[in-house]
Amino acid sequence: MRHLHSLRYLDAIVRAGSIRKAAETLSITSTALNRRILTMEQELGAPIFERLARGVRLSAAGEILIHHARAQLADMERVKSQISDLSGIRRGHVSIACSQAVLPVFLPEQIARYRGEHPAVTFSVLRRDREAAEQALVDHSADLALVFEPIRFSEFGTLLAVSQPIHVLMSKGHPLAKTRSVRLRDCLRYPIALPSHLYGVRSVLDSAIVRLSAKLRPVIETDSFEFLRHYARQDKTISFQIPIGIAQGTRANDDVSRPIDPRDVPPGILYLGQLRGRTLPVAASRFAEQIATALATSFDEVGSE
Repeated sequence: MRHLHSLRYLDAIVRAGSIRKAAETLSITSTALNRRILTMEQELGAPIFERLARGVRLSAAGEILIHHARAQLADMERVKSQISDLSGIRRGHVSIACSQAVLPVFLPEQIARYRGEHPAVTFSVLRRDREAAEQALVDHSADLALVFEPIRFSEFGTLLAVSQPIHVLMSKGHPLAKTRSVRLRDCLRYPIALPSHLYGVRSVLDSAIVRLSAKLRPVIETDSFEFLRHYARQDKTISFQIPIGIAQGTRANDDVSRPIDPRDVPPGILYLGQLRGRTLPVAASRFAEQIATALATSFDEVGSE
């Protein structure tokens, strides 16, 4: 297992972009760390990094090596998790890349529930949307991804997919709050605050607007759904979110959400997935099962891609 230390050092340098910064994180001297990398390069017969004025960058050989290193480190975590299970102690670490919508309520509740039963398990929660979530699976920085309307599926192994209708967020006093369902054209009569084009909610809305032969003219665009949720309380501005992201809002006195008529905006899809073909560590696998059960209980399941 000693060789894994070198792989961890390599991974730390790539993430930090600098030998000096990685050394600080690893609590060793930069000289010792650089010496370790030079030894690895000598063994490989090729440079791992290109030395730059302000850090380092992976060479072509380094790109191949880091993929191997991260796969090896992920496999060791899986093995350690399985060995811990033999003694009846559920240990391990779970890393999940997720859309913003699941951060305020859903994931905190699910992680707290899991750690209530397995307090030795630790978590990393990475805010990633669409393409970035799949990349986190590929580079092994995440075990699981929970993402709304991902862009591609080449390496994404879907565990569960559930329907997520687009909802309008508004203040209690907004005129649209009096209706049970909202038409998209009605939304266009009021100031609109939108998420940026990076996010699935915006993608679904943009597609619907094209079909409607209309235009979205937002007064505000942002990459923060938390900002949108709070700003929707101001004057007559409206915003948009999916149900899993507005559970907290529906319990708050100042927030109202209404679904958009599906004839105008078809529901999007929230996907739970992992890297295709990867065997997950025990803790991550069990947590995925818990999340899948919670999602299937609360939302309509749809067929996977």
